[in-house]
Amino acid sequence: MTSPVLSVLVVSDTHLEAALDRLPEAVWTLADRADAILHAGDVTGPQLLDALAERATLHAVLGNNDLGLEGRLPEVVETELGGVRIAMVHDSGPTAGRHGRLARRFPDADVVVFGHSHRPLVEQVVDGPLLVNPGSPTQRRRQPVHTVAWLELGGGSVRQAEIVEVGPLASLPG
Repeated sequence: MTSPVLSVLVVSDTHLEAALDRLPEAVWTLADRADAILHAGDVTGPQLLDALAERATLHAVLGNNDLGLEGRLPEVVETELGGVRIAMVHDSGPTAGRHGRLARRFPDADVVVFGHSHRPLVEQVVDGPLLVNPGSPTQRRRQPVHTVAWLELGGGSVRQAEIVEVGPLASLPG
């Protein structure tokens, strides 16, 4: 029997506090389609966590701007979705040496999700985990567009991993 494929929305660095209307509509659309949502920190308020958890199973970690959420969010999450082992942390540290450092920190992870830099990334190296930074759907900083990531997981493998633009010209996967 084939295991079901799970759709996973990955977000980070939303920095919304209570202003949920600032989250692009495309993110809400993806959240409604997701089986699970991963938030890699800097939520900055509990309202967004509650709204996302109403739509799908939510896993979230504490970011450096998540003051007041220390008792609610862990610094690290390790979980399994669709047979894929996922580790999540907000800050992955410097770009130099990142892959090796995260592979050592999370030796059993197939995917490591992180945020903090607002720089979207989906990167796989031989004999290492898939690294996913969804960027930010609200604060693009020096990036050209607002982004999230979308994963399709099933049967113990990552079937799809992509960065998705969620700004005004967004076209959603699938």
